[in-house]
Amino acid sequence: MKKVFMFLAVMGVMAFSAQNVAAQDETAAEPTATEEIAAPAEEAAALEAPEEVPMHQALKTKFIEGGAGFMALVIACLILGLALCIERILYLGFSKTNTKKLLAKIEDALANGGVAAAKDVCANTRGPIASIFTQAFIRLADGQSLEEVEKSVVSYGGVEASKMEQNLSWISLFIAIAPSLGFLGTVIGMIQAFDAIQVAGDMSPNVVAGGMKVALITTVGGLIVAVILQIFYNYILSQVESLTIDMEDASISLMDILVKYQDNK
Repeated sequence: MKKVFMFLAVMGVMAFSAQNVAAQDETAAEPTATEEIAAPAEEAAALEAPEEVPMHQALKTKFIEGGAGFMALVIACLILGLALCIERILYLGFSKTNTKKLLAKIEDALANGGVAAAKDVCANTRGPIASIFTQAFIRLADGQSLEEVEKSVVSYGGVEASKMEQNLSWISLFIAIAPSLGFLGTVIGMIQAFDAIQVAGDMSPNVVAGGMKVALITTVGGLIVAVILQIFYNYILSQVESLTIDMEDASISLMDILVKYQDNK
């Protein structure tokens, strides 16, 4: 009887071991099947994934889709406006003067060489402030009174301020024209879209969406150009205001120096 139980126990252990081995084989075979199924799926996803388009190619495509006529006018506004902005920025940059240093040189020149020496100092210095001072010393050398010199300083200061604001009206014009051209292109594009719907005789999303996309691209282009030019325009205005304040402050300091010079003569 014991031998029978031992025999049954051995058979049970062998059967359990066989089941474990079969289960391990099935588990090892499952990843292989999964990998075989996943491989074609990954290849299909790789084929379906869109290729990345370079930035310049995307801009070129949008430019063509927006209509070469209106988009060319918008780009022309951007180029001309930026050219004027760069010209003004360079002009204002060269117009800046170290006012304190210039006033110190003028005061030393008046003390050592008189009006002629001070005029030479101003003539050899660039910038609108030096130009205003030169006009003041020219009139002072002609024997005019300080009141007349002060009037000439104020008048010539207005002339220099007008020179600094030159071409700003053209920049503001391009800021206004660019979005207007964009809106005009949008209206014309919508008319063309409605014509396409009429010809097709169908209000399908493909016809409507295609026409609206082309129409709105011109508006986006015009608004972008206007924003870029507006930033430069505001920066230029801030520089003009800063230089104008410097001119007014320097003119007051110059008149104080001239009054002191006349009193010491």
